[in-house]
Amino acid sequence: MRVDMLTFLALATASLFIIVMGGRSSGRRKNKEVFLGENSKFKFGGRIDYKLKRQDSTKTLLIKSEQLLRIEDHDFAMRPGFGADVVGATLAVESALLVDFTMTLYLRHYWKDERLSFPSRNNQSRTFDSRLVKKIWVPDVFFVHSKRSFIHDTTMENIMLRVYPDGNILYSVRVTVTALCSMDFSSFPLDTQNCSLELESYAYNENDLMLYWKNGNDSLRTDEIVLSQFFIKHFHASNGLAFYSSTGWYNRLFINFILRRHIFFFMLQTYFPTMLMVVLSWVSFWIDRRAVPARVSLGITTVLTMSTIITGVSSSMPQVSYVKAVDIYLWTSFLFVFLSVIEYAAVNYCTTLEEMRKMKRGKIPSTYNASQAMAFDGCFHDDEIELTTFPRMAPTLTTDPLTSSAQSPDIRPIEGTRLHRQRSLRENVDLLVSNSYMIDSYSRLAFPMSYLLFNIIYWSLYS
Repeated sequence: MRVDMLTFLALATASLFIIVMGGRSSGRRKNKEVFLGENSKFKFGGRIDYKLKRQDSTKTLLIKSEQLLRIEDHDFAMRPGFGADVVGATLAVESALLVDFTMTLYLRHYWKDERLSFPSRNNQSRTFDSRLVKKIWVPDVFFVHSKRSFIHDTTMENIMLRVYPDGNILYSVRVTVTALCSMDFSSFPLDTQNCSLELESYAYNENDLMLYWKNGNDSLRTDEIVLSQFFIKHFHASNGLAFYSSTGWYNRLFINFILRRHIFFFMLQTYFPTMLMVVLSWVSFWIDRRAVPARVSLGITTVLTMSTIITGVSSSMPQVSYVKAVDIYLWTSFLFVFLSVIEYAAVNYCTTLEEMRKMKRGKIPSTYNASQAMAFDGCFHDDEIELTTFPRMAPTLTTDPLTSSAQSPDIRPIEGTRLHRQRSLRENVDLLVSNSYMIDSYSRLAFPMSYLLFNIIYWSLYS
């Protein structure tokens, strides 16, 4: 009986303890609810909107990006859909170097992947870097005909991923591309080049992936580009299809740009010096033909200078197997300089023949040595040469022409007869040899007029 009483008292004590502790815990829970209510009233102006909190999961600070986008729940080795996925593209060119066709640009892709959608009312989007890009699906776009390309990685990889609540994605990457361009240098440096940069998916053909320019021709931005050798004459975007015999048709995006080369640099470095050398070679036409050292040294100097200009320009120009416009100008100018030297060689030869003929006719004393007279200053001196006077021609008319014509009416020029006999080629050569100074006189006019005509034809064709 005593044991039963003790058992009853123990059970009663335990029950009372449980009731007391339960009341305390409920009081604590009630106080905690009141405390949260006051805190929520202070921060949010009333009560907690648990429904909004459930719909906007971006407000939860402890949630991870992988959990928010449910990355572990999907296989991102697969495309977002099983049909033909649509990927838009835009491009902004940062800089360009057209010697090897190297461009640095911002390439942006747009597509929709509903697997990455998340509930949010206040946040318009969430932005991530390259660390998340490696875990999801992105388009495998590459540059066709590129020799070398790379993504900038200083200080981190220049990749940006922006995800919107409805699953729309913006993917941006900064890349430098060195691509091939079939440039035609036949009109260099007065040329206009048409180059293109081409983008294409490597794995997915047109049935799996469709590439397009998101904003049409406005998808390209080149306002900030300043090129040293070219200015952009025209810049536009286009798209098309590329066929591969083993894999099929693929969508391809084209960036076509027409470039006009700046000519002012080549005018200062090539054309103006060449023109001055040609004009300088004409100075010898006004120097006395008997001043051999002066004219020879001037001619050789201009020829060597032209050779130096041609060598320097050729070393800095593109090495191609066909003739360029600048080659035509340089070698034609070199021909004019060379002909000025040949012109003096002809003048000197004619002068020598003239002196030899005079010596044979006795008009120059046989004791006179022309080489000794030229040894000191390189010039002939007319006062050292004793020339005999030409005999005076006897007049053919002894009477007045008016009276003689009246007295001899039979002597009249027959109608149709030639009064002046045309000289033969041999006579013209003999006249030119006997009057060698006429070669310089004709050259003073013929050389400038010929060079001027060449320049008019050259610049009208290539400009």
